[in-house]
Amino acid sequence: MTNHAKPSAGIHYQQQDASYFDKRGLRRHAGPWSLWALGVGAVISGHYSGWNLGLASGGWGGMAIATAIIAVMYLGLTFCIAEMSPALPHTGAAYSFARSSMGPWGGFVTGLCENVEYVLTPAVIVFFIGAYLGSIFETPAAFQPVWWLLGYLLFVGLNIVGVELSFRVTLAVTLLALAVLVVFWFSAFTHLDFSTWALNIAPGGGELAGGHGPLLPMGIGGALAAMPFAVWLFLAIEQLPLAAEESVDPRRDMPRGILLGITTLIISATLILVLNPSVVGVGAYALSQSGEPLLDGFQAIFGAGTAKFLALLALVGLIASFHTIIFAQGRQIYSLSRAGYFPTFLSVTHGTRKTPHVAMIGGALVGLTIMLICFFGLGTQEGSAVIGGTLLNMAVFGAMCSYIAQALSFILLRRHHAHIERPYRSPFGIPGAVATIVIALMTIYFQLSDSTYRVGVIGVALWLAVGICYFAFIGRHRLILSPEEEFAMQRGEQAADDDDGRAA
Repeated sequence: MTNHAKPSAGIHYQQQDASYFDKRGLRRHAGPWSLWALGVGAVISGHYSGWNLGLASGGWGGMAIATAIIAVMYLGLTFCIAEMSPALPHTGAAYSFARSSMGPWGGFVTGLCENVEYVLTPAVIVFFIGAYLGSIFETPAAFQPVWWLLGYLLFVGLNIVGVELSFRVTLAVTLLALAVLVVFWFSAFTHLDFSTWALNIAPGGGELAGGHGPLLPMGIGGALAAMPFAVWLFLAIEQLPLAAEESVDPRRDMPRGILLGITTLIISATLILVLNPSVVGVGAYALSQSGEPLLDGFQAIFGAGTAKFLALLALVGLIASFHTIIFAQGRQIYSLSRAGYFPTFLSVTHGTRKTPHVAMIGGALVGLTIMLICFFGLGTQEGSAVIGGTLLNMAVFGAMCSYIAQALSFILLRRHHAHIERPYRSPFGIPGAVATIVIALMTIYFQLSDSTYRVGVIGVALWLAVGICYFAFIGRHRLILSPEEEFAMQRGEQAADDDDGRAA
């Protein structure tokens, strides 16, 4: 019987003494509500903008169906993660799950797909932050890179100062972002006309004067085409396990935080989808072409004279997501670096703060560099379109690939590593993981059906190719026995022994 603990052919480990890990220590602080805020805060900007573009593909009814399908995918994914994260309580998260179930190559490719998401998503969010600030302070388009730089400096700095401050800021901005949404929901209830405004997209597209149009103006095909946009109502909830080594009790608190988070997001997504397009004077057609759907709704309710104040309120959701995904970006790079998959200098933590400052600075520099190349290389207008569209789509594609790998990891861990203690077990089991894989593949298919998304896929393919070449020629010879690696190898030995015992 094959010993699952033995490294794959061509994989080599370097021994490191205690000083290596002393320089890469983290500090435990997060409880279940801090984890809830981390998950909800990462996603909440998608409830402010981005989701609404799916209305152009499927109309209101199509977007509703797409949201329901994507919600099923995220339920399947989050329940898988809720089981795996306390059983494998390491900062590596997706990489850790895949490493234990599919070996070093599977762990690396999964981590690399997730890396695309966590480097590019903050870049896209800070782009929108810059757009809002430019509108509020009436700065010229050429000033946008200054807003991006200031955004990265402020929130990377807050994350470096300390995990305690980082989680306090996360909780505060998440609660504030939700409070803004609650104000909108209650304000909108007295300004609704669903049939006239939410159903004002004509069959095949175009605005239908007077509304009362069909629920599915583009048919069921339009509903399926809206799926990639519905992803933005939930994207990044899966980042919670990246805080496992900073959680006070990950075995107890991680499932609670994850399940509280996805419940909150489903409620919020349902309300924003029903109310925002139904506000009198807004409508689904206008929202389908808007960059600030929540702001449009606020202005229709309170009047355009309060535009700048309302824009500041709408900015809160973007700030919440930017801050929390910077946190996730740092931990994701840190975990792959500590294990030797990425250069090990990236995992050094701050001497007193115990935060992965090098990883956060490195990820921010990569994201900012890509933005500046697009902005100056393509010109102000075209560069902005690339940043706001193509990079966003690249992040979604990377996320879908990592979801498939995480669901597959869940299935393999259930089948081949049943001996691992599981403080929490998913009630959906393997069928829930299979549903996640099927819906993620459907989403990728409809991404590839759109020429804009295809450009992003090519970009992700190049990213993965560079990373795989690095690992093939350098990284696989320099792996370190980090907690994730040791756990995977020890549990592999136990699985092999169990298999041998059953065979005997």
